[in-house]
Amino acid sequence: MQASTVVILATGGTIAGTAASATDVVGYRSAQLGVDALIAAVPALASRSVEAEQVAQIDSKDMDVGVWRALAARAASHLARPEVAGVVVTHGTDTLEETAYVLHRVLAPAKPLVLTAAMRPATALQADGPQNLLDAVTLASEPGARGVLVAVAGRVHGAADVRKTHTWRLDAFGSGDPGPIAAVEGARVRRWRDWPDGQALGTALLDADPWPRVEIVTSHAGADGRIVDALLAQGIDGLVVAGTGNATLHHALEAALRRALAQGVAVRCATRVAEGGVRAGGAHDLPLTEAATPQQARVALLLELLRRRG
Repeated sequence: MQASTVVILATGGTIAGTAASATDVVGYRSAQLGVDALIAAVPALASRSVEAEQVAQIDSKDMDVGVWRALAARAASHLARPEVAGVVVTHGTDTLEETAYVLHRVLAPAKPLVLTAAMRPATALQADGPQNLLDAVTLASEPGARGVLVAVAGRVHGAADVRKTHTWRLDAFGSGDPGPIAAVEGARVRRWRDWPDGQALGTALLDADPWPRVEIVTSHAGADGRIVDALLAQGIDGLVVAGTGNATLHHALEAALRRALAQGVAVRCATRVAEGGVRAGGAHDLPLTEAATPQQARVALLLELLRRRG
């Protein structure tokens, strides 16, 4: 049987947001419309084999482990169905790169799992959500496509590279140095790079309770490390530091991080710089991260600590 069904899993976000005025694209409320309303706003989906499920209804700034667990479980369940070509997740833009990275690490699907979002609410004069949703369904139906992908503003990003790069522009996402994987041009997907491969750590990893506590701190002019000492006093399992440049650190903050390491806290160094990543051989020997952003590095460290518990 030819797989042709696309399942849409909705979680809320701006794509489901509404405002009192069609000209208001700032003072709206996220997560007001259900998934059926989102689908109804895209007439072209009426001719597609589409199923829908409301997994959550939140502003993605409030994303939490509970929603990640539910989303990963439902996505895995639907992707395992032979009649399903792919799965689409509607999501808010604020934490999309974190959710995409979680799914990339625990699922690594052989079919496309596509996250999409919007920068304008559904009530806007020129809402971007309907086109993004249609593009995501098109990508989820693409023969041979696989992995966790993000489809926004006509571009396709891989979950390991994607990051939000703008606060209000419609093309608010980028992939840093690697660049987008593909573009969706009407009914056509034009691919430039290979589809991403993940690790398939398994959704059972997310069922742990409680989760490790991992926080992000930032190196900056005048950083004195007291924030690290305060977190140590409260109890912490891991720290990700968004360093300057190639993960360079204020000397006082570096000393505090070394105290954390001595107390058994896992430390990973990222960069606060938007592009370029970090390379070994820099100014210190603290552990670096391969994740694209500090937020994704936090997810990677969370999963690492969960695996250590075994």
